[in-house]
Amino acid sequence: MARISAIISHQMAPICDEPLVWGLRRVEGRLSIKAMVNAPPPFVPGAFVGAEHHYRARVYFEDTDLSGIVYHANYLRYMERARSDMLRIAGIDQRAAMEAGEGSWAVTDLAIKFRRPAKLDDDLLVVSTVEAVRGASVIIAQRILRGTDTLSGETLTEGQVTAAFLSPEGRPRRQPAGWADRFTVIMNGEKIPC
Repeated sequence: MARISAIISHQMAPICDEPLVWGLRRVEGRLSIKAMVNAPPPFVPGAFVGAEHHYRARVYFEDTDLSGIVYHANYLRYMERARSDMLRIAGIDQRAAMEAGEGSWAVTDLAIKFRRPAKLDDDLLVVSTVEAVRGASVIIAQRILRGTDTLSGETLTEGQVTAAFLSPEGRPRRQPAGWADRFTVIMNGEKIPC
């Protein structure tokens, strides 16, 4: 358990994703000097730093066009992955809501500003913050930086996303019980209860 704590100790909020925690414990139980030499460390998703969620990404060849810069639509993919990771860590189980027939999230508004291009092999940091919480929607601001920290990273893209919770019939409906509370906790930079 000490190894897991070291891996996730930088997070101010607990990881509420039980399969991830179980997987880390399983990997930790198998770690040996030989295994550590022959395998990379377990994947750890993004993390909360106060009210911000930080998610790392790398630009691969498949993300770029012929000139070696990131194709414009791929910035939206990085942002979507970061938002999904933020929800998972916060204990908001989108898949369970879909399978229970409660509904799912849909992007209803999106504004994006491209400032500089990301290039092949760049390390990126997607920073997400919850700006507003409503009964059936949430507004999340996102920035993509070149680099691995918010102090020295160069801002490449900024965006704002409104996601609405929709019934299986496609109509807006209130978020499942407790989700709006979790978003408010995230927005305020408070510790997320699992």
